[in-house]
Order: sequence, then structure tokens, then C-alpha cells
Amino acid sequence: MTTTAPAPLRDRLGLPASAGRHRPLIGAHLIDSLGTGLVLAFTLVFFARTTALPLTTIGAAVSTARLLALPTAPLVGPLIDRHGARTVAAWANALSAAAHAAFLLADRTWSIVLVCLLAQAGQAAYWTASTGLVVLAAPPGERTRWFALVQTLRNAGLGLGGAAGALLVGDGGAGGLRLLVALNAASYLAAALLLARWRPDPVAPTGTGGEAGTGTDAGTDGTGAEAATGADSRGGGYRAVLADRRYLLMVAVNLSFVLASMVLSVLLAVHVTAALHLDAALAGALLVLNGVQVVLTQNPVSRLLEGHRATRTAAAGALLNAAAFALFAALPAGGPRWLVLPGLFAAMLVYNLAETVATPGREELSVALADPARRGRYLAVNQLSWNIGQALAPGLLTLLFAHGPSWPWLFLLAASLAAVPGLLRLEQPFRARRLTPANNGR
Repeated sequence: MTTTAPAPLRDRLGLPASAGRHRPLIGAHLIDSLGTGLVLAFTLVFFARTTALPLTTIGAAVSTARLLALPTAPLVGPLIDRHGARTVAAWANALSAAAHAAFLLADRTWSIVLVCLLAQAGQAAYWTASTGLVVLAAPPGERTRWFALVQTLRNAGLGLGGAAGALLVGDGGAGGLRLLVALNAASYLAAALLLARWRPDPVAPTGTGGEAGTGTDAGTDGTGAEAATGADSRGGGYRAVLADRRYLLMVAVNLSFVLASMVLSVLLAVHVTAALHLDAALAGALLVLNGVQVVLTQNPVSRLLEGHRATRTAAAGALLNAAAFALFAALPAGGPRWLVLPGLFAAMLVYNLAETVATPGREELSVALADPARRGRYLAVNQLSWNIGQALAPGLLTLLFAHGPSWPWLFLLAASLAAVPGLLRLEQPFRARRLTPANNGR
């Protein structure tokens, strides 16, 4: 009688086997998210308490900076192709460190616009390059586990940073805010140094579409320049990306997930307080639930979905989003607490599950459908869907909310349902080559 050895705990948790060899990358992701969490909710509060400017002027300055930063992703794409994702991500974190250090000196409208522009540009550059970092780290068959791990690290860092930020702001006043910003600048600098000392494996996974990707990073073994030369010699640049209808469809579909992700920062607290007339602390509890659920379940859920097409798992996530938004829309304003409270938590649990189901597949598609020789440009176009969605969502969702509390949820429901046929359409050109973690998207 033979017995089967139990699977390692790492495998049961859905963690990549190669994670131990890339501790600097893991540390950089965690520290970057921790720093972002520190000031994510306190940027306006910081300038309101440390300057004499009115809040409306500060808000307009921050919005102006974010709009001016929209071209960052297209500008960064060619740099990733030429110098590599690791180099660009390290410099992006260094830029974020300098920008947040300069927060301490900003006391006029133009200076707030400038420092917020630099900070937003650093963040946009980092997240444009971050998917490429996973490509450098992940051996064949582990990419979706890496994407799940990055999502877990991001949620853990944002949650811990947000909690630490709240403590500092609550106890320290303006001095606590200045300490918060200084710690944030230091965290970005630490992440930059970790990325600078990280050395990916010299042989990285191949690309998609039957073409071998360079997969290496400039500054590691000298092949980054060859990748750029190859891309330039084939010509096209962004014209080639914009001519790739299949990738543009994926980017358009991703916009529905971007809008869905904005529920946490734009819609949830407003709906809980203004539509359901419940305490704001409940919105905070729902945000904590999101962070805890994603951190604890992201990698195990990703492991359970291994072997399924990335298009199908992303579509399943879209359907779960639609179900969550239907639940939110159905909650009656002024209804009995015994009905509204369980309904809220049920909707949030489904929404969180949608995030854990969809994220690895979406990230896998953004890489697997990209031409490896122009991967930086492809990822930059995909990042634009995030930048544009994040810029549009506050105005769009609040405008819909003004016409009735159910309207933004119904809009998000429709957008999520519309994403499903788009995702299934992505399968058609390559039905014979299933997009699964087992074959690394080829």
C-alpha cells in the first residue's frame, strides 16, 4: 500500500515556489503598498492642516496634478522596453520618495500641484512597470500565483499603512501628519533600494503568441538593450499596439474592473451614510473586511482556479461583481437593520470574492496578449485604463448617485455584465492554445 505525501503548505496556500529567491521584490511590493496606505486617505488633510489654503483650492490642485499625470504611462512604456521593468520601477519609487519629501515644503497652490504631480507620476510609472516585474520573477506556470501574491501584498500593505496613518493623524495633529509624510518618503526610498539590489533570474519566461520574449531586465545581463533594439527594428511603437484590436478589447474590458474597484474609495461610504442612513463606522468596518478577506483568501482562491482559462476566471469575477452590485442596489433606504446589515455584509463578501477571482486572470491576460518585444508599451496602454477610470469614476459615480442611490450600482452592474462577452471574445483567436497558468499564457 502506497501513501501520497501531503502537498507542501506553500502549495496548499497557493504561494509560488520561486518566492524565496525574490525576497527583495516581495519586500519592495509590500513596502510600496505600505507607504501608499500611509497617506492614501490623508493627502487633502495634510495640506489643509499644514498650509493656509482653503480646502477647495487644495482639492482643485490635487485634481489638476492627477489630470496632468495622465500621460505618464504612455511616456514610461518605451522606457520599460528600453531599460527594463526593474530599472523603471526602482526610479519610479525614487521619484515618489523625492515627491513626498517635497510635500513638507509645499505651501502654495503651484507647489502643491507640482509635488502631487511628481507623486502621481511616480505611482503611475511604478504600477505600469509592476506587471513586468512579475514576468521577470515568475517561472513558467507560476505567473498567476505571483499576480495573486502581489495582490495580497498590496492589500496587506495598504491596510497596515492606513491603520498606522490613522493612528499618527489621530494622535499627532500637524506634527503627526508631517511624520506620516516623512515615513512615506522613507518607505519609497527603501522600496527603490530593494529593487535596485534585486537580480532576476537571467533566463525568464517566454512571451505569448509563439514568440520568445526577452524576459530579462536591463542592468542584469545586458539583454535589455537587445530587447529595445528588436522592438525598434520591427517598427510601429504605439501604432502597433493601437492596431492590436484584441489587446484593445482587453483594455476596454478592464475598464469595467477599474470602475468596480473605485467602489471602495468613492461610493461605499457615501452609500452607507447618505442612502442607508447608517453610521460611517460601518463603512470603515466594510473596508477592513475587504482587506482581511483579500489578504487571507487571494492565494488559496488563485490556487483553486489553476488550470482554468484566464478569460473564464476574469469573466467569473465580472459576474460576481454584477451580483454584488445587484445586492447593493436592492438594499432599501431606511429599511430595517435586520435586513440592511446582513445585506450589506453579504454584498461586500461577494464583491471581495470577485476581486480575488478576477485579479490573477486579468493580470495574466495583460501580459499574455502583449507582444513581448513591446511589452512596456502594451502595459502602458493597459495602465491608461486605470488612470482614466480613476479620473472619471469620482465625478461619474457621484453624478449618478445624485439621481438616485441605486443608479451607480445599476451602472456598475451593466458594465460588469458587458465585460463577460468581451472576455469570452478574447478566446476566439486562440482556442487551440488555452490561456492557462499551466502553459503560461501560450
